[in-house]
Amino acid sequence: MMEYKGYLGHAEFDDEANSFHGEVINIRDVITFQGKSVDELRQAFEDSVADYLAFCAERGEEPEQPFSGRFTIQLSPGQHRQVIMAAERARKGVAVWAAETLAQAAS
Repeated sequence: MMEYKGYLGHAEFDDEANSFHGEVINIRDVITFQGKSVDELRQAFEDSVADYLAFCAERGEEPEQPFSGRFTIQLSPGQHRQVIMAAERARKGVAVWAAETLAQAAS
């Protein structure tokens, strides 16, 4: 995993092409990069992010920001009920309870 200006890049090695191919994973816009070596890959990643930011600026658009802090999840009605009840038992709002519970699970 690589990080540049808050954007996260993930790359894999393609044995047939003998090169690395990667993409930015923490936004919905598509940013890809490739390189034959780790140094070339890292430079291509940083250049691709910089190009994306410049492209957005040229168009007068705000670039998509990584990790907005919003998280949407689909639950079954039963799961939804369990989450609401767990938050109530903890005497917390659902958003606070869910954020704390997810953060604890991710640690």
